[in-house]
Amino acid sequence: MKKRNLVNLLAGTALVLGAGLASAAPFDKKEELQGISFHVTSPNKAAGNAVRIVPAGLQIDNSPIEMDIIGIVTGAEVADINADRSPEIYIYVLEPGPEKRMSLLAFSANKKKSLSAIYLPALSETKGADKGYCGNDDMAPVEGTFLRRFPICDKNKQPTGKTRQLQYKLKPGEAGWQLKLDKRMEY
Repeated sequence: MKKRNLVNLLAGTALVLGAGLASAAPFDKKEELQGISFHVTSPNKAAGNAVRIVPAGLQIDNSPIEMDIIGIVTGAEVADINADRSPEIYIYVLEPGPEKRMSLLAFSANKKKSLSAIYLPALSETKGADKGYCGNDDMAPVEGTFLRRFPICDKNKQPTGKTRQLQYKLKPGEAGWQLKLDKRMEY
């Protein structure tokens, strides 16, 4: 079993400690696409939580990946947003705190042989993307892209009635994959 440190693996999506988060029902979901499956589980404990991903159908390495997380797993989806016929798994983690901030854990099947991490840059790494951010994110793979959207708030953390949407494309990186910003919209 591979145990990986979340902060080292996905530094751009490092989880922020905040107010306590109650435990939730255990998460258990199996997703499949193009002959590759991912079984995602988490006990969803309020403290000391972890996520486990068990791939199947990969040609070389189907080793489970287990990662400590801060927060609870709220969902998992499989997609092939770069249309390379090797799917990705996207796992959503709700962080502790009243703002309902979301983090992403994601992995891509490399030519259906093994898994590599997908890096989503922190909002602060994209000029102006974090201005007015106050949580309540939605994330999802949609029609060849990965979308992240959230309500824009004023300096008092009150919603302005506008939404910011960031649209990413999946691109190869140095040691894995990266979600690169493609479009930014506000409405």
